[in-house]
Amino acid sequence: MDKAQWQNRGSGRRNRLRQRFLDSGLRGFSDTEILEVLLSFGTPRKDCKEQAQTLLKRFETFPGVLDATHQALLSVEGIGPKSSFALGFVKSTAEHYLRQRLRTRHYLQSSAQVIDYLSHSLRGLQVEVFTVIYLDAALAIIDSEKAAEGTVTVNTVYPREIIKKALSHNASALIVAHNHPSGVLNPSKQDHQLTKQLYLACSMMHIRLLDHLIIGDGHFSFADAGIIDQIADWCASVTRSPDR
Repeated sequence: MDKAQWQNRGSGRRNRLRQRFLDSGLRGFSDTEILEVLLSFGTPRKDCKEQAQTLLKRFETFPGVLDATHQALLSVEGIGPKSSFALGFVKSTAEHYLRQRLRTRHYLQSSAQVIDYLSHSLRGLQVEVFTVIYLDAALAIIDSEKAAEGTVTVNTVYPREIIKKALSHNASALIVAHNHPSGVLNPSKQDHQLTKQLYLACSMMHIRLLDHLIIGDGHFSFADAGIIDQIADWCASVTRSPDR
């Protein structure tokens, strides 16, 4: 098969995959076929099935491929800068979409979407990242942003800076989250200490800390585990007037 025939074969397969998507969305697509289409954005004149299979073999899962760094993708045979850019851009676009979709949504009615956004943006990272979600008095989501990167402890996450940002957003409540690159969900001693410090700082400014979420192989909620209520009791005890 000469070069022209090979290109025509690849073009025909891409067109069939694109038409399937236009007809039925992603229903029935395998992970390999989804990656084929994504890779075709970076290599429009080449059959990308082999590269898609290689990526899945190397990174094990579809999320693993999208979570891979630019340099890690480039280390895979057949993946060049354009293909790596296409994959990274698609993941960042999805994250941007999920973040924008949360704005103005009521948290209690959209908690699953909050988890979707945090899981997409925090899972698979090689370092710990601390994210804050700001809410108004009606618990509608105002915005979210990364507050710290690196080892998440009371020495790297500054409650004063978070409170300052919350006030600038006119926020009445916060949800904080960070990832565990190991995938382990159990909160550490440092996670408990940080949550206590944040809760105390928020309460002094009449801001509610609704939850602290840990993202790993799933998610862990300090609120669902009853830890936020325990911290609230502790906070009440340390701030109670001594003559009461």
